Amino acid sequence: MTGRLQADSQAALTARPLYKQVKDYIEQRVKSGDWPPETRIPSENELVKTLGVSRMTINRALRELSNAGLLIRLQGVGTYVAPRKPVSALLEIRSIADEIEMAGGRHTSTVHLLQAEKASPVLAARMEIAPGSRVFHAILVHADRDVPIQLADRYVNPAVAPDFLKQDFTRTTPNEYLVSICPPTEVEHIIEAVLPDQRTGRLLAINRHEPCLVLHRKTWVGNTVATSSRFFYPGSRYRLGGRFKPASDSHRVIT
Repeated sequence: MTGRLQADSQAALTARPLYKQVKDYIEQRVKSGDWPPETRIPSENELVKTLGVSRMTINRALRELSNAGLLIRLQGVGTYVAPRKPVSALLEIRSIADEIEMAGGRHTSTVHLLQAEKASPVLAARMEIAPGSRVFHAILVHADRDVPIQLADRYVNPAVAPDFLKQDFTRTTPNEYLVSICPPTEVEHIIEAVLPDQRTGRLLAINRHEPCLVLHRKTWVGNTVATSSRFFYPGSRYRLGGRFKPASDSHRVIT
């Protein structure tokens, strides 16, 4: 093998398949800024001459990089570096107390459950732990001027918050405590609309015909699932939303 690729990565010639070496070469040119976003890269024939490999090898490398979103191939036009996508920041998790007080309200909370339990098979699968493992379970209702705004049903992995059950959650919120001791490194949010069951309706003081917004949240600290939670909001009392600038380098979602 001859050419630029051979010069750039002589030690890898016998260690990696040729198409992967071609991918590495292209990725390096993109990451280094030699080929900026929306730049037309050399044609397959040009890459064959430059790198000294077969057109089939080049084609496979370009195809896989296109599938990965790094390149865009336009038939009859050429192959281009894909436009840079904005990088989404870690979803911001705000305390419901802060949300209420920032809107001029007065936050209070009532703890309805705070105990250790054994994880059911379904919960264990979601939290990536063994069935029957010990988990902490908290159910709180957060109110604005004594009107229920959120029912928080949260499971916590003791491995990341061993003193969770010792906290006074009438003075601080579980969110504030968890973020202070083990800030999440990854967050999953899923939102759906549901009709409340009897317990949810009773705790939120709504009738069974009023829809609720439900935010399903799963958080990780490193590779460990830290929490699995559901937050119920009466549809007539609360909105979920966010504001961001599409052209900026990061997006912020506020819940």
